[in-house]
Amino acid sequence: MATDAALETWLRAFLQAHGGIAGTVHVRGEETLLLRAAVNIPPPVARATESVPKGKGMAGLAWERQRSVAVCNLKTDDSGDVRPGAKAVDAQAALAIPVRGGDGDVRAVVGIAFLGEREFTDAELDRFEDEARALPGGAL
Repeated sequence: MATDAALETWLRAFLQAHGGIAGTVHVRGEETLLLRAAVNIPPPVARATESVPKGKGMAGLAWERQRSVAVCNLKTDDSGDVRPGAKAVDAQAALAIPVRGGDGDVRAVVGIAFLGEREFTDAELDRFEDEARALPGGAL
């Protein structure tokens, strides 16, 4: 399995290439997705998303639906507490991108948050999913 450092290096390059301000990489465990890398994610948000089951949060929804999900659902307030239902790390748009293994199952989910509001076309979502497959191979 790829090291957290390798995933973080890849994630930083992915964010820079797409103008993202923050991001995560969750790798599939037995029944949950496990946080393996986070860039510019406040510690309370990172702790709240260390293990994400299907149907919970952006990463869990992307895993469950096996397609990209554009939803913001976490924000830290002034105290650093996590508030469900708000936006991720004060971003205006966020995307959770499933990464499939050779068998077609989702093996990881890459999250990317953007400063400005965005809508994503089907072609953009396809491109994000294609590029996310470059995730360091050992992570899958």
